[in-house]
Amino acid sequence: MNAFIEKVTEINNVINTWIWTDFGLYLLLIAGVIMTAVTGLFQITHLRHWWTNTIMTIFKKNNTSTKKTDKKSISQFQALCTALAATVGTGNIAGVAAAICLGGPGAVLWMWVAAFLGMMTNYSENVLGIFYRRKNKDGEWSGGAMYYLKDGMGKKKGLKQIASVLAVLFAIFAILASFGIGNMGQVNKITLNMESAFFSNVEWTIGGVNMINLIIGFVLLVIGALIIIGGLQRIATVAERVVPFMAIAYVVLGLIAVGLNYELILPAFKSIFAHALGVKALAGGAAGAALKLVIVQGCKRGVFSNEAGLGSSVMVHSSSNVKEPVKQGMWGIFEVFFDTMIVCTMTALIALTSGFINLETGVVAAGTDDATLISKAFGNIYGQAGEWFIAIAMLLFAFTTVLGWSQYGSKAVEYLFGTKSVKVYKVIFVLMIVSGAVMTSSLAWDISDTFNGLMMIPNLIAVVILSPLVFKITRNYIDRKIKGKDVKPMYSFDEQIQAEAEASPSDDVIIPAETVETK
Repeated sequence: MNAFIEKVTEINNVINTWIWTDFGLYLLLIAGVIMTAVTGLFQITHLRHWWTNTIMTIFKKNNTSTKKTDKKSISQFQALCTALAATVGTGNIAGVAAAICLGGPGAVLWMWVAAFLGMMTNYSENVLGIFYRRKNKDGEWSGGAMYYLKDGMGKKKGLKQIASVLAVLFAIFAILASFGIGNMGQVNKITLNMESAFFSNVEWTIGGVNMINLIIGFVLLVIGALIIIGGLQRIATVAERVVPFMAIAYVVLGLIAVGLNYELILPAFKSIFAHALGVKALAGGAAGAALKLVIVQGCKRGVFSNEAGLGSSVMVHSSSNVKEPVKQGMWGIFEVFFDTMIVCTMTALIALTSGFINLETGVVAAGTDDATLISKAFGNIYGQAGEWFIAIAMLLFAFTTVLGWSQYGSKAVEYLFGTKSVKVYKVIFVLMIVSGAVMTSSLAWDISDTFNGLMMIPNLIAVVILSPLVFKITRNYIDRKIKGKDVKPMYSFDEQIQAEAEASPSDDVIIPAETVETK
């Protein structure tokens, strides 16, 4: 068994290095730059518009963003919460801590850079996802990178075959990633934190297996089965209730923790910028290696957290009842903004103002690592209750990620094998929860990184090739909704869906004809 694990680790390291240092990382940044340019810096030039048309809509009377129009779709807010459930996970706590521990405080700046560009990558993915989605045999929306690869990129001259192959590869990688980033990696961090916070004095192993971790895994398996087998509607309902609560609680308590160490806030920001270019390594003659490490850790952990560029959250955003592709794209911008600029930044400040990191050298205090850094920081402020809170926060963050990724994997399986095969996938996915509970942390984390990158490559190729279409759809929306021009809307590549959207009595969502007739 050990020999097998060593071989898997060796192969994974080769693939992981190619993705994150030799090719994938550059593709990610280049795609972000291209989509930011194509959309005219939409995340800045139309900041007020996308802000007021996303999160601020939940405070308006008679808003449609939180309302479902039929039983086969979910609301825009539910789509956001389900996507955030899948993205606001261990990457926001343990992932940020790992980036700082491995790459130094400067990794935080590159996390911000990746997020800034990722806003428009995620926007573009969601625009394409809505534009190329369709209804499956059960009357549910199905969308994702595999569809805009096949029906979008595949329509380009000479690209039909390669697009079809990339669509299949993306779906395969998505299924594998759902077991990695979406399942085993998350559950592994849950068990480690629960064990550290509540069972640190308990030693119970049988045959080399930690029985506490195994029991935690079985409990999560049961809860997961009850929700996941219920499908997207049940997952979205849980996400809509849990995600806002857990995120607000974490940010508020984090602000208090940082506020109590206010004298370290400015030094923390100074450290982030000072280490971002590897300046501390210049004297040692290792500036190039240091800079590469900082950039890789920042971007990699940023993508692990917000998933911009993976094409993953498109699969749930595409299930929204929204009519406008750009409208759901704007929810994608907010998703990345909230995940990285708010939650991840909060984690970074908690770590850097905790006293466990030397802000001059970037060295982490002895006895502290990425798995314990944030819990110790909270412990310093709130005592034992602080460590318990982080364990519970990690539980909620990570477990909702498992729920969200089960939907991603389901849609990938549906694309490859049809709707009937989804039930089989869900059973296997739930059973794999226990595997994550007993796996070694480093292997689970590394495999997750690799699957992330493997999904990212075909997705970004399609996004870049279809960038002219994203430009046209964005320009069409701006002309109609912002400039007030009378032009034909661009809702879908499918004539029937386009007609249905045009016939819908709502300006914001698609209301099926049968729903209108029964009112």
